[in-house]
Amino acid sequence: MKPSPAARRALQAVALKGSYAAAARSVGVSQPAITQQIRELERQSGAILFERCDGRLIPTPFCSELVGLFEEIEHLEARAEQVLARRRATSSGLLRIGLGNAMPGMALIGAFQRGYPGVQIEVVSHDYAGIIDAVVERRVDIGILPNLPPDQRFERETLIEQEVVAIAHPGDPIARFDNVDCQQLARLPLLFRSSGSSTQRLVDSAFRKAGLSPRPRLVLDTRDAVYEAVVNRMGIGFMWRHGTGRTDAIRRISVIGIAPPCAESVFRLQGPADILVTAFFAAARAFHRDGRVNAISGLG
Repeated sequence: MKPSPAARRALQAVALKGSYAAAARSVGVSQPAITQQIRELERQSGAILFERCDGRLIPTPFCSELVGLFEEIEHLEARAEQVLARRRATSSGLLRIGLGNAMPGMALIGAFQRGYPGVQIEVVSHDYAGIIDAVVERRVDIGILPNLPPDQRFERETLIEQEVVAIAHPGDPIARFDNVDCQQLARLPLLFRSSGSSTQRLVDSAFRKAGLSPRPRLVLDTRDAVYEAVVNRMGIGFMWRHGTGRTDAIRRISVIGIAPPCAESVFRLQGPADILVTAFFAAARAFHRDGRVNAISGLG
């Protein structure tokens, strides 16, 4: 027979207080009720639970083991209640998220919404600096960015590791290569991002290290604009490898000399987090742990 919650509480109270009377006072029941619960546990287990020594009830080794198990049960019950409370609390509400790139953030948001369909999500797209400002100024609850700098103001979770690549139309001669260097790229029509882009900072750094300062054919203010310009064969652009889930034939080409892969992170300001933010961070940890980016099409 499974011990009742009242029996578990009685055993723990007697083990802690050392007498039936003190245990009864601590849990707010009568002493006979406590005594009856302990006698019933002894009958069910066929074992003595307490030995009297100098007027105090001392738990037997079996009793101590049982008390430890009951404490684990209480801990698990408390955790279960927290999960249920979180689920109830996340049946509605609003979460504001800032994205520097559409992916993998959109994939994470999709996974979160499948688990919490009642939550309304507002997505703000901006460049790297704009998303950091939005998080700092609390215009969004959570930001998702690659290559987030060390900053003690932020709590963060890693989603994936990725690097900046060149992107080319499949009909462009450079599209046949798996990797290129800055010297090759400098001779081609290039599409750059405007200031504030994390992608462009890494591209500029790679060219400087190579002793080059190419002039771009076009400077565009969004990743999508660069992507569309490449689709229309206007030049060679740059983006984070997993920055979009589009499945067209644009070629992603590794760039020799550019920065190594870095983390794409979910981040927020340090401090107490509400239940929705906590749930979203839990979804981010699951996303990273399960390697879900590998299931996103069009990222090769």
